Amino acid sequence: MIAAVAAAALTLATPGVTPTQITLGGTVPLSGPAAAYASVGRGADAYFKYVNSKGGVFGRKIVYKYEDDEFDVGKTILLTRQLVEQDNVLAIFDSVGTEHALAVRPYLNDRKVPQLFVGSGVSKLASEHKQYPWSMGYLPSFAGEGAVYGRYIAAHQPKARIAVLYENSDFGKDMLAGLRRGLHGKAKIVGVQSYEIDDANADSQLAKLKSSGADTLMLFATPKFAIFGFVGSFRLGWHPHVYVTSVSISPDIMKIARFGSSQKQVEGSVSIAFVKDPTAAQWGRDKTVRLYKTVMKRYLPSAPADDVFNYYGMAVAYTMVDTLRKAGRNLTRASVLRAATHLNETNPFLLPGVRIRTTPNDYYPMDKVKLARYHATHWRFFGKLVDARG
Repeated sequence: MIAAVAAAALTLATPGVTPTQITLGGTVPLSGPAAAYASVGRGADAYFKYVNSKGGVFGRKIVYKYEDDEFDVGKTILLTRQLVEQDNVLAIFDSVGTEHALAVRPYLNDRKVPQLFVGSGVSKLASEHKQYPWSMGYLPSFAGEGAVYGRYIAAHQPKARIAVLYENSDFGKDMLAGLRRGLHGKAKIVGVQSYEIDDANADSQLAKLKSSGADTLMLFATPKFAIFGFVGSFRLGWHPHVYVTSVSISPDIMKIARFGSSQKQVEGSVSIAFVKDPTAAQWGRDKTVRLYKTVMKRYLPSAPADDVFNYYGMAVAYTMVDTLRKAGRNLTRASVLRAATHLNETNPFLLPGVRIRTTPNDYYPMDKVKLARYHATHWRFFGKLVDARG
């Protein structure tokens, strides 16, 4: 009896935890220049509802409050404070945006609030973990991704003339630094242009990149600007070999790029991938893809089937549920962090061989990816798993 009362008191003392409920929070751009990522939050929420229908986590239902920050860092800060101080969430989970995550990181670490599985692969989230131990990303390292492209070009296009369009942020700068490292002196970067997230277009940058004489274009850009890259280069009569970052390759995004330019413009584009493509015939009979479609039909029936950001959201939610289970019945913020930093997970939403591994000294959950090439309407994987460590 005394033990039961003590456990109940501990639970009540933990923000976001009651005997029947676990409350998580996050910020997602449901509107604004990066609204394509809205489905990340919706997909995660749908998976939590599925888990709740199966009894939740140790009998507790997960409530996920994700607020629309419009991809505005100032609003991210205000909404994150609201989630912590008014909604009393257990943890901030799956928030989208690199600069946004870095902006709230000091506040969350000062209050010892877990900031888990951020939609970013920026190197600072991993390399600065000793200073900010409560914050962890989820995506493969952006610098590592850039290096993957650099190594591939060095091996297969050593005479390439490369142009780079990148977001003027830690995300874009990490990608560019990784590319330079991966090239290791091979090929040649002949043009580099940055853009701001609130720019109306990238026309002038693309015109300058075309004039560089480049035959290869790197799009280190969020979905809106990746589309600008394909469509803008097409309108200029420029048809480079394109590499596009993995944060912008959902089939629905590529469809827009294809319709705005041409099949030839997008055909053969190269990227990396770490999740299964639920729209591809290759995974038609896959158990997890079938589950994804069932969850979508039940909880997001009006969502477009080719918006794979929903699928990514479920992949991250799977890891969060795994973390909550490992944290134990008597949840605390400290036990959640301890579980998050001791993962060795086979996540069925990910490609075979891609695991989620963390330690207190390793804050890169994913370090393996596969190269993929766009053909017709889908991405096709090729080669073996490659290292994406930053």
